[in-house]
Amino acid sequence: MSRRCELTGKGPITGNNVSHANNKTKRRFLPNLQDVSLQSEALGRSFKLRVSSAALRSVDHRGGLDAYLARAKDEELSSSALKIKRDLVKAATAA
Repeated sequence: MSRRCELTGKGPITGNNVSHANNKTKRRFLPNLQDVSLQSEALGRSFKLRVSSAALRSVDHRGGLDAYLARAKDEELSSSALKIKRDLVKAATAA
């Protein structure tokens, strides 16, 4: 399981631990990922995604999963999120 947000594409970044004596050792900063179930109103079902807590706040701010995916860039989304977005577009054109 990769440590990457399925909606924003956030992943681990590197940096240094710096001691009081100014010794530097490499470390990784991991994103705060949560396994969540997000509901789609247009499709009428929920989806399990691995999402960062910052992305959860963005989904709430934009008004739900459907609105978030409508404005999201395709290159940031994971393959499962892209499939949900394509299904939303199909549902919107069919209705």
